[in-house]
Amino acid sequence: MNTAITPAQVDFYQENGYVIIEDFLNSAELELWREAVATAVDERNGQKIPGRAGKTGEDDGINKDSEYLAKVFDQLINLWQTNEKVKELMFNPAIGEMAATLAQVDGIRIWHDQALFKKPWANPTSWHLDTPFWSFSDRRALSIWVALDDATFENGCLFFIPGSHKETSFENPGIGRNMDSIFNFYPSFKTSPSVAAPMKAGSCSFHNGLTIHGAHANMTPGSRRAMTCAYMPDGNTFNGIQNILSDEAIEKLKVGDLLNNDEQNPLIYSTATPGS
Repeated sequence: MNTAITPAQVDFYQENGYVIIEDFLNSAELELWREAVATAVDERNGQKIPGRAGKTGEDDGINKDSEYLAKVFDQLINLWQTNEKVKELMFNPAIGEMAATLAQVDGIRIWHDQALFKKPWANPTSWHLDTPFWSFSDRRALSIWVALDDATFENGCLFFIPGSHKETSFENPGIGRNMDSIFNFYPSFKTSPSVAAPMKAGSCSFHNGLTIHGAHANMTPGSRRAMTCAYMPDGNTFNGIQNILSDEAIEKLKVGDLLNNDEQNPLIYSTATPGS
């Protein structure tokens, strides 16, 4: 795995809110990821979140328009909780160190992983933010996005609005039907240029959870598969939003409580315990 992060990449990420890592996985590693994720997805039989009712395409209590989103991508969350091979991949401390280095934090916890599969002819993913969905509020939170297939202009590659993470907030615009809905919240970016992020399979990107981003429609008869993981800097506290937390977990939490449950949000890297 290509897990080295250079100072230039840190600077680029901090300035632009995203960075692309070419050839993150070699060919053998790519096949391992593909097989592990495919098996984990099949095992879930459409169940979106472990321990919670509801399948892909149904209302999950998180997204506003599940019917529309069902035509955008299939989304299966926390495969690490239901498949040991995916757990091994997600718990890799070298990936945690990449995230911590880019975000300039001392510790990284998994918030949740996600398989995001654009089916043939899928709708575009509208401009949106990530962090406002989550149960904590941290401007440094970020995600990795690993291309399991070539992500192209034709099949739904990512787009970013560089530098937007410096001005966006924790208000949640959601993911709407219209690409320009987010500019009702952030009109200053309506005339900003966007940057496409096509990637060959095995490459990855990291992006800040407050960077405005989206994806093309899939204009092909093939799939565009990606495996992602959202990361929470260690030391964050509950902000009152349930997101992927279970009803049982919510009953035990109050706003301001530390989110340090290793069964729900495992610490995969910390400078205090190198190699963790």
